[in-house]
Amino acid sequence: MLSADEALVRLKQGNHDFVNHVADSNTLAGLGASAELVQEQRPFAIVLGCSDARVPAEIVFNQGLGDLFVIRVAGNIVAPSQIGSIEFAAEMFGTRLVVVLGHTQCGAIKATLDQLSQPSDQQSPNLRSIVDRVRPSVDALMQTELRHNQPALAAAAVRANVDKSVDQLQHSSSVLENLIQNDGLKIVGAEYSVETGAVEFFDA
Repeated sequence: MLSADEALVRLKQGNHDFVNHVADSNTLAGLGASAELVQEQRPFAIVLGCSDARVPAEIVFNQGLGDLFVIRVAGNIVAPSQIGSIEFAAEMFGTRLVVVLGHTQCGAIKATLDQLSQPSDQQSPNLRSIVDRVRPSVDALMQTELRHNQPALAAAAVRANVDKSVDQLQHSSSVLENLIQNDGLKIVGAEYSVETGAVEFFDA
């Protein structure tokens, strides 16, 4: 299994290839079902990403079937089911890199900012549960001058939300904390640009 740093290099190269339209027969477009994958999976990275249809992790990182263990939820939020899924992959497969992948033009971020700016009781309880998980990461931004600049506010909110999710994963699970301290697990944040296709990794 790749180390966290080796996995990060592979993801960065994959995104570089995606942005530059570099074809690879081992990625999704060149693969059908594999007999090898019937027996086992060995994902080299775990990605907690947003459900947005424009941000499929396997494609933007130019990876193939079985390469990534992907959890997708609107707003790339952290809840018990997401933590459990990451714990499962890290323990079962020995995967040592977790990436929280946010993106520009995020609808969950916009819904949260809209709710903070103009509170409404029209949201369904289920959508509200997502907004409530995003809210703590962006609340403070609404008290700054960014509130007068919606594009800048949204951009800052995306990053703040990713940072919050990374922090939650690092400190809300004894399983993950142990793997970080003793077994080389690394959890990093990143942002995908819908406009350019490029992924920027934070502090990595």
